[in-house]
Amino acid sequence: ERVPARSPAGASKQDVRQRVWDHLEASGLAACPRPVHGRIPNFQGSHQACCSIRELDAFHKANEIKVDPDKPLEGVRLAALQARKTLLVPTPRLRTGLFNRIVPPPGATKEMLRICATSQGVKDFSVPIGLDGKARVDLVVVGSVAVSEKGWRIGKGEGYADMEYAMMVSMGAVQKDTPVITIVHDCQVVDFAEELLDDHDLTVDYILTPTRTIKTNCKRLKPQGIMWHKAKKTHFKIYFPSFFFFLQVSYEMLQKIPILKSLRYREKQAGKDVTLKDEHPDLANATKPTALNEKAMAENTRPQAATGSAQTGQQYVETNSLSPRLEESGTLTTVYVGNIPASTRVSELKSALREFHATPLRLNWQGAQHRAFLDYKDKATAASAVSSLQGLSLGGKTLRVELAKNQRNKG
Repeated sequence: ERVPARSPAGASKQDVRQRVWDHLEASGLAACPRPVHGRIPNFQGSHQACCSIRELDAFHKANEIKVDPDKPLEGVRLAALQARKTLLVPTPRLRTGLFNRIVPPPGATKEMLRICATSQGVKDFSVPIGLDGKARVDLVVVGSVAVSEKGWRIGKGEGYADMEYAMMVSMGAVQKDTPVITIVHDCQVVDFAEELLDDHDLTVDYILTPTRTIKTNCKRLKPQGIMWHKAKKTHFKIYFPSFFFFLQVSYEMLQKIPILKSLRYREKQAGKDVTLKDEHPDLANATKPTALNEKAMAENTRPQAATGSAQTGQQYVETNSLSPRLEESGTLTTVYVGNIPASTRVSELKSALREFHATPLRLNWQGAQHRAFLDYKDKATAASAVSSLQGLSLGGKTLRVELAKNQRNKG
């Protein structure tokens, strides 16, 4: 049973999505979570469709598989775990990083593997993988709302699958020939006008349904990285080198996804031009501390800050003029920053803190112990800093950023 005929002339992507969602609900094919509207829809027969991935040579050859966290892909996650593949699952909305690697407990039974493949299992049995993780993804599995036999894909409209793929390219985690698979009901395989596709849209190489395995032989190109200077100040675009294709993403999304900010910062540190279009080049490297922290962390406020090599190992404290009332009130909240490489200078950390608008009132640098402590005026400000700094890497290592132990149970 299929969504009726071809999409009418003038239909938008949202029109196609709406027809598919409506049809799944009206025909009784929709499965929990319901309603399927606004989601990558789960459907009756999704497990059967997922099981057919075992028949693909691409699955057998793959050692590391990235599978989206959507409910209809649960069977693929289970198949990967049962086959002892390395399973990577993107973190929801990329809020805390890019990937989680699913690590079942030692001696996991079949039932335990089933639990690990669920959304709750992904939360309970996972290890985060940052930008500097040595991931090498051999197979990518994404959900779809609609897909054509030519491999053209329509997601739920938020652009995360496209973004995740482009970021994997920037990490070196995928190659241009890495296969992409989607799992859908037969009724989700529909014809729609090629004009609906944007140049950035991720395409698929295989479509698995409860009754069919479709090899699309799609010729459209996939994302190949990020070119920041092609973006306007209010948005940026994913860039496909030498092909001049772009993905527009809101500037608001850049602020909400710490790992995306970290990727931009890492490429800036590597010497790449990350200036957004219509943004003055000086602003790309400038800092914008909040009014409260305007004077905090000023360069050369301590003799140690001016001595280059001393910054890597020696301990020193740099502080803004703290009000005695504030310091004695007990409201200051401390953030722990660990896994700092031995070669990192305190000036590099200060620069990153300013870049991510996470400038503290006081910085206690303990380079010899590969750590630092940051004091903020209250818990809310500290929590915001922790969120902003997630995924930040310096010197080739992803930093560990969290509330200091003595702060975690306060309040």
